[in-house]
Amino acid sequence: MLNFFTPRSGSVKDDVLSGLTVALALVPEAIAFAFVAGVSPLIGLYSAFFIGLFSAVLGGRPGMISGATGAMAVVVVALVAQYGVEYLFPTVILCGLLQIAIGLGRLGKLIRMVPHPVMLGFVNGLAIVIGLAQLGSFKTLSAGGKLVYLTGQPLFLMLGLVAATMAIIWLLPKLTRAIPASLAAILAVTIASVVINQSVENPVGGNVLATVGDMLRTNTRAAEIAEASTTEPTQTATADAAGPSTELASASPDSASDSTDAGSISGGLPQLFFMQYEMVPLNWDTLVIIFPFAIVLCGVGLIESLMTLTLIDEITETRGKGNRECIGQGVANLVCGLFGGMGGCAMIGQSLINVNSGGRGRLSGITAAVCLLLFVLFLAPLIEQIPMAALVGVMFMVVIGTFEWASLSMFKRMPRSDMFVMVLVAGYTVLMHDLASAVILGVIVSALVFAWQHATHIGTDIKFNDFGSKIYQLHGPLFFASVTSFKDMFDVSGDPDDVVIDFYYSRVYDQSGLEAINWLAAKYEANGKRLHLTHLSRECRDLLNKAGDLVEINVSEDPQYHVATDRLA
Repeated sequence: MLNFFTPRSGSVKDDVLSGLTVALALVPEAIAFAFVAGVSPLIGLYSAFFIGLFSAVLGGRPGMISGATGAMAVVVVALVAQYGVEYLFPTVILCGLLQIAIGLGRLGKLIRMVPHPVMLGFVNGLAIVIGLAQLGSFKTLSAGGKLVYLTGQPLFLMLGLVAATMAIIWLLPKLTRAIPASLAAILAVTIASVVINQSVENPVGGNVLATVGDMLRTNTRAAEIAEASTTEPTQTATADAAGPSTELASASPDSASDSTDAGSISGGLPQLFFMQYEMVPLNWDTLVIIFPFAIVLCGVGLIESLMTLTLIDEITETRGKGNRECIGQGVANLVCGLFGGMGGCAMIGQSLINVNSGGRGRLSGITAAVCLLLFVLFLAPLIEQIPMAALVGVMFMVVIGTFEWASLSMFKRMPRSDMFVMVLVAGYTVLMHDLASAVILGVIVSALVFAWQHATHIGTDIKFNDFGSKIYQLHGPLFFASVTSFKDMFDVSGDPDDVVIDFYYSRVYDQSGLEAINWLAAKYEANGKRLHLTHLSRECRDLLNKAGDLVEINVSEDPQYHVATDRLA
């Protein structure tokens, strides 16, 4: 990565200011993911508050930001669409319980199995996904009710403010670090946006520079139009003679602004979900419905959180606690579900904003969550005036700092298999927008490549001792992938009556290896010959003891099979 995330020591001032910066960036993200999940924007904001607060207090990575995420939203949307929002909350609660159990079982260390090429692909793919996601902010609602890209003056003004935001973030740290560059950029561009919106008239109505409030109203109206378009055919099937419906034609930015309820992030204190929604029956049928979704949410949330933890560890040159993070995420989702939230996990983009702004302690995450709730309760009108251009500029700088640019020059030096894994993970992340599946796919492919390569690393040196015994001295691992090569090394019919396999430089790793040895012993016995095994490791002996009668092998440590000259190294 570029030297964008400057190493620095944490302080209370940096944590508070960086937390405020993150909170401003969390608002549009939480709203957008709520629309993806098919729930109210306030549910997304409340979810970001609970997930962010409890993961900051109880999690294993200070400075990491959590909230409502797109990865969780794409899982939730299927549940909400099929069974209703009432089933969402017990699902999130169950997800939290599963994550707590994984943390208590100390399974968070499994993140160590992620190879470096997978991490590179994950980071690069993530940067591309974050960048592409910002293109949605360059869209507006047309008179026909469709989202279209900006053109003309609004587009040039948007690009200008995005560039100004990025310039401030890049240049301000060279002058002073008294205030986070991202926060200064958001405040400066917001002031400029207010002036421009008051002085420049938009030809199609509304603000010439879209704000957070405009984004909320636009998304709400677009969702209403999409829903109306699906029901329109059934409503007009018997009224064709009356001509086409004019409801959709009335959609415009002006009409969108009339929906004051839908166009505001203002709300009250969150309440327990059973005080707002009808309780689903707590029985076996409900568990059958929610359990598969809870499993997926649990896995997706923990993979993203642990990958983010690893990335922040690398940037800050510190080490988080994976198992504690699993417990913290579990408690956060448990509380989030109790209060009618959609669940969530670590947010890589916001975590990088926090780190770049100087947030290093738990106070930064706590501040971000508390500020988010204050926005909903008291400051909604002000927050809705923040231009999307400022937030897009901040995220573009995150993209630049996240992408591992050095990996582009590593292509000629990396092994082809590692290069393939890196490109595969990055490509899958970009195409499918599923970070968790991309990581799992990368780990599986890396494991298969590793197994294939080590399957060819087994070999043998053949010697004869003074007693006429033939000694096969193995080199390399014996496991499922190398079994075929192992069997082809031996000449059962041509070997003498006494044969020794020396495992001093080899290890038996699994049942397939034991079965291959058992098969070979049976072949020698069928030819009236004796097979001895020597210098088995303690792990190999443990495997043999566990196998019991399943494997009948003569394990020998007779000194006559010891070749002293082979042990000098």
